[in-house]
Amino acid sequence: MAPNLKIGQRVNLIDEAISGTILQIDGEQFYIQTDDDFEICVKRSEVVPDKALEVDIDADFADQLQQKSVDLKRQKKPTNKIKGILPPMEVDLHIHQLTANERGMSAHDKLNLQLNTAQSRLEFAIAKRIQRVVFIHGVGEGVLKAELEYLFSRYEQVKYYDADYQKYGLGATEIYIHQNSVG
Repeated sequence: MAPNLKIGQRVNLIDEAISGTILQIDGEQFYIQTDDDFEICVKRSEVVPDKALEVDIDADFADQLQQKSVDLKRQKKPTNKIKGILPPMEVDLHIHQLTANERGMSAHDKLNLQLNTAQSRLEFAIAKRIQRVVFIHGVGEGVLKAELEYLFSRYEQVKYYDADYQKYGLGATEIYIHQNSVG
């Protein structure tokens, strides 16, 4: 039986080198704030408690946890990660999401902050082998969207397109990062 996980608890993802803190539990879905300050949504079966912070754990529980991790890895099917099943990482580039105080910032400063954030999150996604990322930029005059498209076009492995209209309207761009197989 899986351990009782609760909001605020530190956890690790079974198949990824990602750890963080549980923000919300919605049935079998866990919303986790990663150590890299991203919010991701994963299934209960993909999460295990962070052993590094556990102090008082008995050997039987540790053995059960390890066996459960092994069993879950065997059950994993690569088809679970096809588009539409694994939700993309979301990056909100609205200026109020990036800074506590935008007073005194010129339009150029704001755009640079948004682009620098987008580039760092893109580099993070590439490093962590996250294949899909949605950049929420808003509609506006289209300057940020055009600059994002220019940024994405500089990466050979990145393809970009308008994100799901029903969920984001016209104010988001989704990217797909082609991952080379590790050999």
